Amino acid sequence: MKKLLIIGLILSTGLAKAQDSAKAKALLDEVYNKVKSYDNIQVDFKYSLSNAETNTNQETRGDVTMEGDKYLLNYLGAQVLYDGNKVYTIVPENEEVTIEDKIDDDNTLTPSKMLTFYRQDHTYAWDILQNVQGRKIQYIKLTPIDSNSEIKSILLGIDAETKHIYKLIATGKNGTKTTITVNSFKTNQPLSKTLFTFDENKYKNEGYYIIRN
Repeated sequence: MKKLLIIGLILSTGLAKAQDSAKAKALLDEVYNKVKSYDNIQVDFKYSLSNAETNTNQETRGDVTMEGDKYLLNYLGAQVLYDGNKVYTIVPENEEVTIEDKIDDDNTLTPSKMLTFYRQDHTYAWDILQNVQGRKIQYIKLTPIDSNSEIKSILLGIDAETKHIYKLIATGKNGTKTTITVNSFKTNQPLSKTLFTFDENKYKNEGYYIIRN
């Protein structure tokens, strides 16, 4: 009888986990379909990095405009532009522009992947529901399938009403916690036709040093 009870508990636990995983994936699919339905997205965010062991605590803000794979990111005093072909990193403080070919690396979380990275290479689990100033934020826990990943787990907070990502909390195996909180999420904004176009002559005329990698 005890054996039957134990087997029953194991089966019911496994079934509950499978149902939670399916529910989590269904919500993430809703988020993905919502993101892909927009012509463009503008996000203003807060970024923080902490590690108690190394006494690290950094915080900054940034913003990014995305249209398909193209993006314009303002972050840490630099501007990163991807025009669909090359990546341009503009650093006004150093008066430098670095031009690089796009690197197709599945492990690199670029702005254009920021809202869709969870589609592959993770297992999913339903996590806590949090009330943030009247907004219901449902968290999904993602665990990388690759055992060699430097990331231990990711908590993805999703606004239950809008199906927009509100917060991402990534915990590294070294104890480092990276948090991205979305302060504003705008869609289908009128954008300049040249927003994702790099004007090399402009920067040359301003005395910038152009580095090609």
